[in-house]
Amino acid sequence: MTDGTSSGTQAASAKPLAGAGSFPWIANYPAGVAWDMPINPEPLPVVLRDAAKNFPGHPAIAFMGKITTYKALEEVVDRVSAGLQSIGVQKGTKVGLFLPNTPTFIVYYYAILKAGGTVVNFNPLYTIEELTFQVRDSHTEIMVTHDLAALFPKVETLIKNGVLGRAVIVPFAAELPTPKRQLFLLFKRKDRADTSKSPIKAKLIDGAALAATSTPLKPVAIDPVEDVAVLQYTGGTTGTPKGAMLTHANLHANTVQIVAWAADLVAGKERVLGALPLFHVFAMTGVMNLGIAKGAKIILMPRFQLQEALKLIDKEKPTMMPAVPTIFMAMLNAPNIKSFDLSSLRFCISGGAPLPLEVKLSFEKLAGCKVVEGYGLSEASPVLTCNPIEGRVIAGSIGPPIPQTIVSLRDLDDPTREVPQGERGELCAKGPQVMKGYWNKPTETANQFVGDFLRTGDVAIMDKYGFFQIVDRIKDLIICSGYNVYPRRIEEAIYDHPAVEEVTVIGIKDSYRGEAPKAFIKLKSGMTATAADILRHLEPKISKIEMPSQIEFRDSLPKTMIGKLSKKELVAEEKQRSAT
Repeated sequence: MTDGTSSGTQAASAKPLAGAGSFPWIANYPAGVAWDMPINPEPLPVVLRDAAKNFPGHPAIAFMGKITTYKALEEVVDRVSAGLQSIGVQKGTKVGLFLPNTPTFIVYYYAILKAGGTVVNFNPLYTIEELTFQVRDSHTEIMVTHDLAALFPKVETLIKNGVLGRAVIVPFAAELPTPKRQLFLLFKRKDRADTSKSPIKAKLIDGAALAATSTPLKPVAIDPVEDVAVLQYTGGTTGTPKGAMLTHANLHANTVQIVAWAADLVAGKERVLGALPLFHVFAMTGVMNLGIAKGAKIILMPRFQLQEALKLIDKEKPTMMPAVPTIFMAMLNAPNIKSFDLSSLRFCISGGAPLPLEVKLSFEKLAGCKVVEGYGLSEASPVLTCNPIEGRVIAGSIGPPIPQTIVSLRDLDDPTREVPQGERGELCAKGPQVMKGYWNKPTETANQFVGDFLRTGDVAIMDKYGFFQIVDRIKDLIICSGYNVYPRRIEEAIYDHPAVEEVTVIGIKDSYRGEAPKAFIKLKSGMTATAADILRHLEPKISKIEMPSQIEFRDSLPKTMIGKLSKKELVAEEKQRSAT
């Protein structure tokens, strides 16, 4: 195996699985979708090639009033790809994307792949320390960014410190339609970085010139199964950052799987709201690659802002909206929600965090659309399971495995042993979307697999229909007086309280029970509740051992970049508090 590690599929072998070939989800699969459908390994750029061929004049990207057609997108991708080849990008070259949601992200993502390079996604809010680690760990040679004050100084520092070699600077003004471009240049000087005066300007490449490259693109022979398309950094199950090696075949397969799952989406007719950051694996596949595969109009937002998102839905009439639960919650709690027409939405997929049933049902009633919960992780490109859009709906479920994906629940003490149906086990999965391994980390790769099954670190149960329900993450388990307590169960019960908008439950030290649950709650605007109110609400819903020993109300709860509720900050606070 190439690219710095050994294959996860060559890790310690598992015992034979019971019932192989007669998986319970097959008999309960949604109509029109075949679990054993063929999925041929392909280089990912074929999805753009096919969209440009089938829908050349259709809008591909809408950004702040500027429209790019599929024909124009393919043409600029080819010019930029040839430009990248001219500055030395070849097979295996690591090129970083340090960008918000702008057309440049999509253009360079596909251009890097067509040139034979590997995309490395970077979070624009990362600190210099975090960027330095990821650049060095990934061997990123070139970074692509905009001439924005929020971005360029960090890239400049990386180059000055000798961490990064070169950067491509794409003028942000070029992303805008002509009137907005002129206004941006005139009045947004504080938002722009003057790269011409930079001490490292000799190491900067003009993105506008690169996009005007006239030399033809040299075709690159891509082995979709072996060649890594994207290094997607993730904490995995241990919390330490690692680059998941997602091959062309992995990403293409996951795109094909989701296209098949969403069988009622009409090619060339859909419009997808791109509110989630494209550097995150959920949006990379669920917004960008799926959108392009369906010839959809991708309506990009630089970042999610509630009122702007509602205005865009009202104006642009998207039919699809991939989102995290907090986005659905924010929309439901917007005081002026009735001012906007959300009826164009037909299909919303929720991921990144558990979707409370109350939120799902309330949003479906509000918008008149289907909201389905899926499940995945960076190491799986990311989707492994998803609820059917039509057919059986099971409350609290993440659905059955998507096509050609096998999910096996393994004993928490012996992951080589599969647990019986209905019992808790670690969710392990294999399929064409599962990563090649972690970049340059053969030991971590071996530990992440049992046989050829990816270990997710999530505890799940499977019902008789082959639908799965996440009980919790293994590391989130709270052990109270020897009993296992699962934070998600407590969170779901608290969410049923009418005054609660968001809740996170963690384990804290307890002198008597060893550990005890603590709930952090954000209340809905204009509503009140006390700790006693919450405890009274919980009494009929959960056991005494599960009752939070403490309840703390906050104006806001920590979240990740994609808006997923985050526990690590709260855990760190409690550790510090108990140490003082």
